[in-house]
Amino acid sequence: MAESESQEGNYENRGNNVQNFKTDMEELLEKMEKLTVQAAWLAYDCVPIHTNPDLHNAMRHLEEAFLMCKEQIEKKWQEVLME
Repeated sequence: MAESESQEGNYENRGNNVQNFKTDMEELLEKMEKLTVQAAWLAYDCVPIHTNPDLHNAMRHLEEAFLMCKEQIEKKWQEVLME
């Protein structure tokens, strides 16, 4: 009788392990799908940059303008705080 209870416990343990394994695999599959989508969008975004050098220059100019604006806003904010 103790042996049959032990076997039932082992069977339940295996069942839990299988369920945990399935859950883990589903989570990993979902993460892989998200990474695949991100990689596809990254590749999609890189194609225009490589085929159109003007786009790269325009993006660099836009980034420089953004950083200058950010710097000015931070300076103004510091002035407001000092008042």
